[in-house]
Amino acid sequence: MSPLRYLHLDVFAATHGGGNHLGVVVGAQNWSGEAMQRFARWTNLVETTFLLPPTDPAASYRVRIFTPHKEIPFAGHPSVGSAHAALECGLTQPVEGLLWQECGAGVLPVRVEGAGAQGHLLLKSPGERVLQTGHGAHPLLAAALAGIDAGTLPPALVDGGRRWWLAEVASEAALRAWQPDHSAIGALAHASDSMGLCAFARSAHPDYQLVVRAFPAGVGIVEDPASGAANGLLAAYIAQAEPRGLLAGGYVVSQGREIGHDAQLVVRIADGAVWVGGRTHTIVDGALHWDGNTA
Repeated sequence: MSPLRYLHLDVFAATHGGGNHLGVVVGAQNWSGEAMQRFARWTNLVETTFLLPPTDPAASYRVRIFTPHKEIPFAGHPSVGSAHAALECGLTQPVEGLLWQECGAGVLPVRVEGAGAQGHLLLKSPGERVLQTGHGAHPLLAAALAGIDAGTLPPALVDGGRRWWLAEVASEAALRAWQPDHSAIGALAHASDSMGLCAFARSAHPDYQLVVRAFPAGVGIVEDPASGAANGLLAAYIAQAEPRGLLAGGYVVSQGREIGHDAQLVVRIADGAVWVGGRTHTIVDGALHWDGNTA
């Protein structure tokens, strides 16, 4: 049993330890999906990914993404982290500033901005649709939003690879201090077949323009420290609702401080396309001794 390379990453981190954990296995192309699922269950991370040779000639590499319970076609921070790992391991190089990631959602572009510890990787969202808007969009929405004052934009259910409810809060202070009813968010998530609720507030802070808190109760997570897919949907909603607003060209997001993290996500919006990303730090780079023949 030859060891494989394994990286443990800190994705979207403003400082070390501030972002979202990701485990990446390199070279497991001989593993079955069942074996990958077994390892992802053992890591017990929100997501574990497997970097593989592409099957599409247009792709730079292929990634399979697993939660501890199932394989999923797409997620934001696992995609950005996997792109970082592909570069770190020398599996690919950008062409005209882009990588092309093959995953369950298709072949998606990843923009490479800068290099090294200060570089950013930004994933283009796979497309978004606003399904419903308004405070009366769902009978369980009011309970999920209890205890906060609404901001400018109405709540919305948006789909794009993953489905989230989005809700603006009147102020950054109110959002950071909010103690949500997680059972109510869970009920809304399950009734609407969504990930849960992503709440946001505008900010006058010099380092970021938006504060985000994401509650993916639909997949059993209380609060997410850094949410790439949810922020992609949010950016698309803002661009559509406020095409000439201050945030319409992009902004910086602060997320995770309420649960002891410090994530920073960068959003670019141009020509109708949404790109979401940030920095990734390699925390552990080592050898994986695991029998991939046992499911």
